[in-house]
Amino acid sequence: MEAVNQSRVTEFILLGFTDVPALQIFLFTLFSLFYLIALMGNFTIIMLTVTDPNLHNPMYFLLTNLSFLDMCYSSVTVPKLLTNFLSERTTITFNGCITQLHFFHFFGGTEALILSAMSYDRYVAICSPLHYPIIMNRKICILLALSSWLIGFLYSTVHTCLTAKLPFCKFNKISHFYCDIKPLLKLACTNTQLNEHLLNIVTGFIAVSSFSLILTSYVYIGSSILKMRSAHGRQKAISTCASHLTVVLFYHGTAICTYLRPTSEHSLEQDKVSAILFTVLTPALNPIIYTLRNKDVKVSFRRTVFRKLV
Repeated sequence: MEAVNQSRVTEFILLGFTDVPALQIFLFTLFSLFYLIALMGNFTIIMLTVTDPNLHNPMYFLLTNLSFLDMCYSSVTVPKLLTNFLSERTTITFNGCITQLHFFHFFGGTEALILSAMSYDRYVAICSPLHYPIIMNRKICILLALSSWLIGFLYSTVHTCLTAKLPFCKFNKISHFYCDIKPLLKLACTNTQLNEHLLNIVTGFIAVSSFSLILTSYVYIGSSILKMRSAHGRQKAISTCASHLTVVLFYHGTAICTYLRPTSEHSLEQDKVSAILFTVLTPALNPIIYTLRNKDVKVSFRRTVFRKLV
């Protein structure tokens, strides 16, 4: 559907992945499964950290924030994606599109910063264990979380306002399964260089700086681990950090590849695949990774299940 050349676009068409019915049913089933795993897994982690006093520490406070973000992050895009698989009309209103864009980047930007805060927490715990209770006190934890949410909101608001002001007066077919900045810039009937530069600069700064902080933390962590004389201590430190590092590589790898490369028709198609990784797969895998690699979470889960059964 195309709007008249001089009229303002009031809705967009999300082209999604495919129009082959059999493949749509398969993808609907697959993505529904991952979405349910994401919701149930992350909700379980939140429930355990809230109800189990043994998990009332900075590491799990930040993990609760991450789990809540994953639930929100996937819920911004996946329900609409699933609905479009079963519907012939895959439209989204202009206001709905801008709202989806805002919350997608709000939760995404906040998650990048929460992951950085978690790496700092691990750095303090391993490199300065005696000072850990003093440095990572309740006030600092709340400040780290609130700062991450606030910066994520401001980051998203900048992109949302600039994108919403663009004139869309002809084409309204978005080559994606949700509203994102790069596909929308391709449809604007005006010069979008300012938006593209800001996308590269602001998003690049958030992504690269947070990823650099994480890498710096792990350089110091790795150095401290190598100096440990106890094999048990090394194993415990590696196990504690492995889950977080795995999540970081999943998240930052796909995000940096998506938003820090030049826009082209070919890259937009690749972005769809990348987007599946950090909107569908990563939120589902995060609770599995943390559960399988974390002894405290597994013990808390077994204890909670046992209480329920008894």
